[in-house]
Amino acid sequence: MFDFLWRAIVIGAAATALLDLWALFLQRAFAIAPPNWAMVGRWVGHLPLGRFVHEDIGKAEPVPNELAIGWVFHYAVGICFAAALLAIWGTGWAKNPTLIPALIVGYVTIGCGWFILQPGMGAGIAAMKRPNAMQIRMLNILGHTVFAVGLYGAALLTR
Repeated sequence: MFDFLWRAIVIGAAATALLDLWALFLQRAFAIAPPNWAMVGRWVGHLPLGRFVHEDIGKAEPVPNELAIGWVFHYAVGICFAAALLAIWGTGWAKNPTLIPALIVGYVTIGCGWFILQPGMGAGIAAMKRPNAMQIRMLNILGHTVFAVGLYGAALLTR
C-alpha cells in the first residue's frame, strides 16, 4: 500500500507541476491567461454548502482562502488521477511505464473538466457558453496531453 501511495503522490504531483509549467509557457510565449485557481477554489468552497452549479463563478460569493483551496484541489486531483492510473494498471506499470495508459488517463480526465468543472463554474458543457469555447477545448486537450506525458515521465523517473 505504501508503494501505491507514494507513487500516486509523486507521479500525480510531478505531472500536475508539468501542466503548470505548460501554462506558464503558454502565458509567456502566447499571452494565454493561465487557469484562475482562485475561481476553482471558490467553486470547491461552495460545494460543502450544497452549491454545485453557478451561473458565473466570478459573481459567486468569495470564500476565504479560495486561491489556496484552488491550488490544493488542483494538485489533489492530479494525485487522484495518478492513483486511478495505478489502480487500473497496477504499480507494476510505474516500475515499467508505457505511454498508452498515461495517455488514456490524460484524455479521460478531459471529461472531468468538460462535464463537471466547467458546467459547475458557469461555462457550460465543454465551455460552450464561452465565446472562445473552441480555444478552451483545444487548450484542455493539449494540457491534458502534457499531463499524460508528465504521468509517464514521472513514472520513468521513479522506477
